[in-house]
Amino acid sequence: MGKYVTIIDLGTTKIVCLIGEKVNNDKFYKVLAYNEAKSLGIQRGAVENIRSVVNTVTPILENIRAKVKIPEIKEVYVGIAGQHVKCIANRTEVSRNKYDKEITEEEIKQLELDAYKISLDPGEKILHAIPQTYSIDGMNNIIDPVGRFGHKLAGDFHIVVGNAASMTHTDTCITRMGLSLKQLVLEPIASARAVLTADEQEVGVVMVDIGGGTTDILIYKGGIVKYTAVIPFGGNIITEDIKKGYGILMNEAEQIKVEFGSCLSSKVSDDSVIELPGISGREPRLISVKGVACIIEARLNEIFDMILKVVHDANCGPLSAGIVLTGGVAHTKHIKDFVYAKTGMYVKIGIPENISPDSPSNILKPEYSTAVGLMMCGFDDALQQSSMDDPADTASGNGFMRRFSKIVKDFIIPKET
Repeated sequence: MGKYVTIIDLGTTKIVCLIGEKVNNDKFYKVLAYNEAKSLGIQRGAVENIRSVVNTVTPILENIRAKVKIPEIKEVYVGIAGQHVKCIANRTEVSRNKYDKEITEEEIKQLELDAYKISLDPGEKILHAIPQTYSIDGMNNIIDPVGRFGHKLAGDFHIVVGNAASMTHTDTCITRMGLSLKQLVLEPIASARAVLTADEQEVGVVMVDIGGGTTDILIYKGGIVKYTAVIPFGGNIITEDIKKGYGILMNEAEQIKVEFGSCLSSKVSDDSVIELPGISGREPRLISVKGVACIIEARLNEIFDMILKVVHDANCGPLSAGIVLTGGVAHTKHIKDFVYAKTGMYVKIGIPENISPDSPSNILKPEYSTAVGLMMCGFDDALQQSSMDDPADTASGNGFMRRFSKIVKDFIIPKET
């Protein structure tokens, strides 16, 4: 495993580059350096202008390289998201001729490959097929079928589908910077990797990452990714609503949202106002703080109506850990009260976990969950690769190691060669 992992988080609002390492006997992750810039050339999580992205990323990547004082950066992990990502449930079955022989790793691998054989719309591509559970001769909910016996083997898969052109654009950006794209990582998976605990994943949890352009949703239950979805709205549409509602500039609307915004209008004073300078010598304008809260509350109501529909459609049963909310919008005043009142579910604000205390303190914020999670997924990928090189770790009797490696592998989208 390499000493460092370098990531690029191509967000709609900001682009973050980060270098990290593992410390304290690999128990913690240390962020050595990070930098960010306003996002250009990206709309709702997808690369739209390759040149703008390259021109933005190159200097901030060089900045963090200089801080860490490493000669060069050769390969990077990059997140992929956007409204084009969707999921499909698929079951694959196979009848076994040698039913009196143990089920092997090769049979499971072939079952996973068969899961890719589904019909897609033009321009779509399967990002990955994430195993849920297996069944043998009608016995369901088997996590590790290797070593068992049976006639009919079936697997339920969570198929993640994305836009092939978006993946190509991202790859082109990295290539033009003279770098190698080590892996693409689904950003909701990265965010969840940073903010969710194993207990939350086991009892059931909804991770909601409200970014600038999209809202990413990921549901865990029984330690398995059960459902993923992307809503094509995020914090930027709230800013746009404030801008249009008061006829002000976009940067003014963003500042008002961040500094004065609340998502519960009932908790805001009726007479509280914000004074904005007049445009081109005109008289200053007074903006109602309660009016701003009404705008934010209305839009978040709409977003959480969609989130609740996703949870309903996922049909995963009780989710005892409730909602873990992350992303920049998680800073909004009164948001925990709002979400609890709206959903009736326990709410926690998710910040990156297992970060060493000597990392930059600013990184422990919801808006950096994806970036930190990408780093963690990068180390997971390296660990999985090293375990595959050690036969003792992948022996057929080691079910825990097999499942761990499978979980790591299924979160990473292999780069085609």
